[in-house]
Amino acid sequence: MSESARPRIGIIGTGAIGGYYGLMLARAGFEVHFLLRSEYAAVAREGLRVRHAQLGELHLPKVNAWQDAAAMPVCDWLLVGAKTTSNGELAPLIAQVAAPGAKVVLLQNGLGVEDALRPLLPDSLHLLGGLCFICAHREAPGVVVHQSQGVCNLGYHSGPALAGERLALLEQGVAWLREAGIESSVLADLNQARWQKLVWNIPYNGVSVLLGSSTRPLMANADSRALLQSLMQEVVDASLACGYTLPDNYPQKLLAYTDRMPDYLPSMYHDFAQQRPAELPALYAAPLAAATAAGVEMPRVRMLYQALSFLQAAGRR
Repeated sequence: MSESARPRIGIIGTGAIGGYYGLMLARAGFEVHFLLRSEYAAVAREGLRVRHAQLGELHLPKVNAWQDAAAMPVCDWLLVGAKTTSNGELAPLIAQVAAPGAKVVLLQNGLGVEDALRPLLPDSLHLLGGLCFICAHREAPGVVVHQSQGVCNLGYHSGPALAGERLALLEQGVAWLREAGIESSVLADLNQARWQKLVWNIPYNGVSVLLGSSTRPLMANADSRALLQSLMQEVVDASLACGYTLPDNYPQKLLAYTDRMPDYLPSMYHDFAQQRPAELPALYAAPLAAATAAGVEMPRVRMLYQALSFLQAAGRR
Protein backbone atom coordinates (compact mmCIF):
# COMPACT_ATOMS: atom_id res chain seq x y z
CA MET A 1 0.00 0.00 0.00
CA SER A 2 1.41 3.39 -0.94
CA GLU A 3 1.52 6.28 1.52
CA SER A 4 -1.29 8.05 -0.34
CA ALA A 5 -3.60 5.01 -0.51
CA ARG A 6 -6.35 4.86 2.05
CA PRO A 7 -5.52 2.46 4.87
CA ARG A 8 -7.57 -0.39 6.24
CA ILE A 9 -8.42 0.64 9.79
CA GLY A 10 -9.10 -1.60 12.77
CA ILE A 11 -10.88 -0.55 15.95
CA ILE A 12 -9.88 -2.43 19.10
CA GLY A 13 -12.41 -1.61 21.78
CA THR A 14 -15.70 -0.32 20.39
CA GLY A 15 -16.97 1.67 23.35
CA ALA A 16 -17.63 5.41 23.33
CA ILE A 17 -14.23 6.38 21.90
CA GLY A 18 -13.70 3.53 19.45
CA GLY A 19 -17.32 3.59 18.35
CA TYR A 20 -17.29 7.34 17.71
CA TYR A 21 -14.07 7.55 15.72
CA GLY A 22 -14.70 4.27 13.91
CA LEU A 23 -18.14 5.38 12.75
CA MET A 24 -16.83 8.77 11.60
CA LEU A 25 -14.07 7.11 9.56
CA ALA A 26 -16.48 4.56 8.05
CA ARG A 27 -18.92 7.36 7.07
CA ALA A 28 -16.07 9.02 5.19
CA GLY A 29 -15.56 5.89 3.09
CA PHE A 30 -12.66 4.27 4.92
CA GLU A 31 -12.63 0.50 5.26
CA VAL A 32 -13.06 0.05 9.01
CA HIS A 33 -13.17 -3.24 10.93
CA PHE A 34 -14.36 -3.50 14.53
CA LEU A 35 -13.17 -6.15 16.98
CA LEU A 36 -15.90 -6.62 19.61
CA ARG A 37 -16.66 -8.81 22.58
CA SER A 38 -19.85 -8.37 24.58
CA GLU A 39 -21.32 -5.91 22.06
CA TYR A 40 -20.77 -8.12 19.03
CA ALA A 41 -24.32 -9.49 18.71
CA ALA A 42 -25.97 -6.08 19.09
CA VAL A 43 -23.62 -4.33 16.63
CA ALA A 44 -23.79 -7.14 14.06
CA ARG A 45 -27.59 -6.99 14.22
CA GLU A 46 -28.32 -3.27 14.64
CA GLY A 47 -25.12 -1.56 13.46
CA LEU A 48 -23.48 1.39 15.20
CA ARG A 49 -25.18 4.64 16.21
CA VAL A 50 -23.78 7.96 17.34
CA ARG A 51 -26.15 10.61 18.62
CA HIS A 52 -24.02 13.54 17.55
CA ALA A 53 -24.44 16.93 19.25
CA GLN A 54 -24.06 18.81 15.96
CA LEU A 55 -24.85 16.27 13.23
CA GLY A 56 -27.82 14.52 14.80
CA GLU A 57 -28.42 10.77 14.61
CA LEU A 58 -25.65 8.96 12.72
CA HIS A 59 -26.20 5.31 11.86
CA LEU A 60 -23.79 2.80 10.35
CA PRO A 61 -26.21 -0.04 9.55
CA LYS A 62 -23.69 -2.50 8.13
CA VAL A 63 -20.60 -2.90 10.27
CA ASN A 64 -17.50 -5.00 9.61
CA ALA A 65 -17.88 -6.60 13.04
CA TRP A 66 -15.59 -9.37 14.25
CA GLN A 67 -15.67 -11.43 17.40
CA ASP A 68 -12.51 -13.40 16.68
CA ALA A 69 -9.20 -11.65 15.95
CA ALA A 70 -8.03 -14.68 13.96
CA ALA A 71 -10.84 -14.15 11.44
CA MET A 72 -10.39 -10.37 11.15
CA PRO A 73 -8.39 -9.05 8.18
CA VAL A 74 -5.07 -7.44 9.06
CA CYS A 75 -5.16 -3.63 9.26
CA ASP A 76 -2.72 -0.86 8.42
CA TRP A 77 -3.83 1.42 11.27
CA LEU A 78 -5.22 0.18 14.58
CA LEU A 79 -7.07 2.55 16.90
CA VAL A 80 -7.12 1.13 20.43
CA GLY A 81 -10.10 2.53 22.30
CA ALA A 82 -10.13 -0.06 25.08
CA LYS A 83 -9.21 0.95 28.63
CA THR A 84 -5.57 0.84 29.73
CA THR A 85 -6.53 -1.83 32.27
CA SER A 86 -6.85 -4.37 29.44
CA ASN A 87 -3.66 -3.58 27.49
CA GLY A 88 -1.83 -6.70 28.66
CA GLU A 89 -4.45 -9.06 27.26
CA LEU A 90 -4.99 -6.90 24.16
CA ALA A 91 -1.34 -6.94 23.08
CA PRO A 92 -1.50 -10.42 21.44
CA LEU A 93 -4.71 -9.43 19.63
CA ILE A 94 -3.11 -6.22 18.37
CA ALA A 95 -0.13 -8.16 17.03
CA GLN A 96 -2.48 -10.67 15.40
CA VAL A 97 -4.55 -8.14 13.44
CA ALA A 98 -1.71 -5.75 12.58
CA ALA A 99 -0.44 -5.69 9.00
CA PRO A 100 3.35 -5.54 8.55
CA GLY A 101 4.53 -2.12 9.70
CA ALA A 102 1.09 -1.19 11.06
CA LYS A 103 0.51 1.97 13.08
CA VAL A 104 -1.01 1.31 16.51
CA VAL A 105 -2.68 4.37 18.06
CA LEU A 106 -3.54 4.32 21.77
CA LEU A 107 -6.67 6.42 22.28
CA GLN A 108 -6.17 6.24 26.03
CA ASN A 109 -5.79 8.51 29.03
CA GLY A 110 -2.95 8.55 31.51
CA LEU A 111 0.82 8.64 31.63
CA GLY A 112 3.25 6.01 30.40
CA VAL A 113 0.63 3.91 28.61
CA GLU A 114 2.81 3.59 25.51
CA ASP A 115 5.85 2.70 27.62
CA ALA A 116 3.92 -0.14 29.25
CA LEU A 117 2.55 -1.56 25.98
CA ARG A 118 5.70 -1.21 23.83
CA PRO A 119 7.56 -4.29 25.17
CA LEU A 120 4.49 -6.44 24.47
CA LEU A 121 4.35 -5.56 20.74
CA PRO A 122 6.56 -6.60 17.82
CA ASP A 123 9.38 -4.15 17.11
CA SER A 124 8.13 -3.80 13.53
CA LEU A 125 4.97 -1.95 14.62
CA HIS A 126 4.77 1.82 15.01
CA LEU A 127 3.31 2.90 18.35
CA LEU A 128 1.52 6.26 18.49
CA GLY A 129 -0.42 8.14 21.12
CA GLY A 130 -3.83 9.53 20.24
CA LEU A 131 -4.99 12.26 22.61
CA CYS A 132 -8.75 12.58 22.40
CA PHE A 133 -10.67 15.63 23.57
CA ILE A 134 -14.27 14.56 23.45
CA CYS A 135 -17.35 14.40 25.67
CA ALA A 136 -19.04 11.12 24.82
CA HIS A 137 -20.38 8.06 26.59
CA ARG A 138 -21.75 4.66 25.68
CA GLU A 139 -25.51 4.59 26.30
CA ALA A 140 -26.17 1.00 25.21
CA PRO A 141 -24.42 -1.70 23.16
CA GLY A 142 -23.55 -0.05 19.85
CA VAL A 143 -24.98 3.34 20.87
CA VAL A 144 -22.72 6.33 21.64
CA VAL A 145 -23.96 9.72 22.84
CA HIS A 146 -21.70 12.58 21.74
CA GLN A 147 -22.04 15.83 23.70
CA SER A 148 -19.19 18.01 22.44
CA GLN A 149 -15.67 18.14 20.99
CA GLY A 150 -14.14 15.23 19.05
CA VAL A 151 -10.48 16.20 18.60
CA CYS A 152 -7.88 13.44 18.15
CA ASN A 153 -4.24 14.60 18.06
CA LEU A 154 -1.41 12.22 17.15
CA GLY A 155 2.10 11.85 18.52
CA TYR A 156 4.82 9.30 17.68
CA HIS A 157 6.13 7.16 20.53
CA SER A 158 8.35 4.43 19.07
CA GLY A 159 8.86 2.09 16.18
CA PRO A 160 10.89 1.56 13.02
CA ALA A 161 10.36 5.04 11.53
CA LEU A 162 13.47 7.20 11.49
CA ALA A 163 13.30 10.68 13.00
CA GLY A 164 12.80 12.30 9.60
CA GLU A 165 10.02 9.86 8.66
CA ARG A 166 7.93 10.26 11.79
CA LEU A 167 6.51 13.67 10.93
CA ALA A 168 5.38 12.50 7.49
CA LEU A 169 3.68 9.46 9.05
CA LEU A 170 1.88 11.61 11.61
CA GLU A 171 0.82 14.16 8.99
CA GLN A 172 -0.68 11.38 6.87
CA GLY A 173 -2.67 10.07 9.83
CA VAL A 174 -3.86 13.58 10.69
CA ALA A 175 -4.95 14.12 7.07
CA TRP A 176 -7.06 10.95 7.12
CA LEU A 177 -8.72 11.93 10.39
CA ARG A 178 -9.53 15.37 9.04
CA GLU A 179 -10.98 13.76 5.92
CA ALA A 180 -13.44 12.00 8.25
CA GLY A 181 -14.45 15.29 9.85
CA ILE A 182 -12.29 14.73 12.95
CA GLU A 183 -10.25 17.72 14.08
CA SER A 184 -6.63 16.64 14.43
CA SER A 185 -3.07 17.92 14.59
CA VAL A 186 0.47 16.61 15.09
CA LEU A 187 1.83 16.59 18.65
CA ALA A 188 5.39 17.84 18.85
CA ASP A 189 5.96 16.16 22.24
CA LEU A 190 3.73 13.25 23.23
CA ASN A 191 4.79 13.22 26.91
CA GLN A 192 4.17 16.95 27.27
CA ALA A 193 0.72 16.53 25.73
CA ARG A 194 -0.11 13.67 28.11
CA TRP A 195 0.85 15.80 31.14
CA GLN A 196 -1.24 18.64 29.75
CA LYS A 197 -4.29 16.42 29.43
CA LEU A 198 -3.80 15.10 32.97
CA VAL A 199 -4.42 18.60 34.32
CA TRP A 200 -8.12 18.09 33.51
CA ASN A 201 -8.38 14.31 33.80
CA ILE A 202 -6.86 13.84 37.26
CA PRO A 203 -9.19 16.27 39.08
CA TYR A 204 -12.47 15.75 37.27
CA ASN A 205 -12.38 11.96 36.98
CA GLY A 206 -11.60 11.37 40.64
CA VAL A 207 -13.69 14.14 42.16
CA SER A 208 -16.73 13.12 40.10
CA VAL A 209 -16.50 9.67 41.71
CA LEU A 210 -15.91 10.86 45.26
CA LEU A 211 -18.62 13.52 45.22
CA GLY A 212 -21.01 11.63 42.94
CA SER A 213 -21.38 14.62 40.65
CA SER A 214 -21.18 15.72 37.05
CA THR A 215 -19.14 18.75 35.99
CA ARG A 216 -21.78 21.49 36.18
CA PRO A 217 -22.62 21.14 39.89
CA LEU A 218 -18.91 20.80 40.68
CA MET A 219 -18.21 24.08 38.89
CA ALA A 220 -21.12 25.89 40.53
CA ASN A 221 -19.98 25.14 44.08
CA ALA A 222 -17.17 27.31 45.48
CA ASP A 223 -15.63 24.53 47.60
CA SER A 224 -15.51 21.85 44.87
CA ARG A 225 -14.29 24.42 42.34
CA ALA A 226 -11.44 25.41 44.67
CA LEU A 227 -10.58 21.73 45.18
CA LEU A 228 -10.44 21.14 41.42
CA GLN A 229 -8.20 24.17 40.93
CA SER A 230 -5.83 23.02 43.69
CA LEU A 231 -5.56 19.56 42.14
CA MET A 232 -4.90 21.12 38.73
CA GLN A 233 -2.09 23.26 40.12
CA GLU A 234 -0.39 20.22 41.66
CA VAL A 235 -0.37 18.51 38.26
CA VAL A 236 1.01 21.65 36.59
CA ASP A 237 3.80 21.88 39.19
CA ALA A 238 4.65 18.19 38.76
CA SER A 239 4.73 18.57 34.98
CA LEU A 240 7.19 21.45 35.28
CA ALA A 241 9.40 19.43 37.63
CA CYS A 242 9.42 16.63 35.06
CA GLY A 243 10.59 19.04 32.36
CA TYR A 244 7.33 19.82 30.59
CA THR A 245 6.10 23.41 30.46
CA LEU A 246 2.35 23.95 30.13
CA PRO A 247 0.49 27.06 28.91
CA ASP A 248 0.39 30.07 31.23
CA ASN A 249 -2.52 30.14 33.69
CA TYR A 250 -3.54 26.71 32.49
CA PRO A 251 -5.79 25.76 35.44
CA GLN A 252 -7.78 28.98 35.03
CA LYS A 253 -8.14 28.31 31.30
CA LEU A 254 -9.40 24.79 31.94
CA LEU A 255 -11.90 26.00 34.52
CA ALA A 256 -13.25 28.52 32.03
CA TYR A 257 -13.38 25.82 29.35
CA THR A 258 -15.31 23.49 31.66
CA ASP A 259 -17.76 26.29 32.47
CA ARG A 260 -18.66 26.34 28.76
CA MET A 261 -18.95 22.56 28.43
CA PRO A 262 -22.26 20.72 28.59
CA ASP A 263 -22.83 18.93 31.88
CA TYR A 264 -20.65 15.83 31.73
CA LEU A 265 -19.91 12.69 33.73
CA PRO A 266 -16.28 11.65 33.15
CA SER A 267 -15.43 8.12 32.10
CA MET A 268 -14.17 7.07 35.55
CA TYR A 269 -17.56 7.92 37.04
CA HIS A 270 -19.12 5.36 34.68
CA ASP A 271 -16.40 2.81 35.50
CA PHE A 272 -17.14 3.00 39.22
CA ALA A 273 -20.91 3.08 38.70
CA GLN A 274 -20.71 -0.13 36.66
CA GLN A 275 -18.03 -1.69 38.89
CA ARG A 276 -15.48 -1.90 36.10
CA PRO A 277 -11.75 -1.66 36.87
CA ALA A 278 -10.82 2.03 36.78
CA GLU A 279 -7.67 3.37 35.14
CA LEU A 280 -6.06 4.29 38.46
CA PRO A 281 -2.52 3.10 37.54
CA ALA A 282 -2.26 5.24 34.40
CA LEU A 283 -4.19 8.27 35.65
CA TYR A 284 -2.82 8.45 39.21
CA ALA A 285 -0.06 5.99 40.13
CA ALA A 286 2.17 6.76 37.14
CA PRO A 287 2.01 10.59 37.46
CA LEU A 288 2.57 10.34 41.23
CA ALA A 289 5.63 8.14 40.70
CA ALA A 290 7.02 10.49 38.05
CA ALA A 291 6.50 13.51 40.31
CA THR A 292 8.18 11.81 43.26
CA ALA A 293 11.15 10.85 41.08
CA ALA A 294 11.43 14.52 40.07
CA GLY A 295 11.44 15.62 43.72
CA VAL A 296 7.86 16.94 43.86
CA GLU A 297 4.93 15.65 45.87
CA MET A 298 1.24 15.96 44.99
CA PRO A 299 -0.48 15.51 48.39
CA ARG A 300 -4.02 16.26 47.21
CA VAL A 301 -3.65 14.01 44.17
CA ARG A 302 -2.22 11.25 46.36
CA MET A 303 -5.13 11.52 48.78
CA LEU A 304 -7.55 11.35 45.83
CA TYR A 305 -5.76 8.27 44.51
CA GLN A 306 -5.85 6.56 47.92
CA ALA A 307 -9.56 7.26 48.34
CA LEU A 308 -10.35 5.94 44.87
CA SER A 309 -8.24 2.84 45.50
CA PHE A 310 -10.24 2.14 48.67
CA LEU A 311 -13.55 2.59 46.86
CA GLN A 312 -12.49 0.32 44.03
CA ALA A 313 -11.38 -2.43 46.41
CA ALA A 314 -14.60 -2.07 48.43
CA GLY A 315 -16.70 -2.21 45.27
CA ARG A 316 -15.04 -5.41 44.13
CA ARG A 317 -15.78 -7.05 47.47
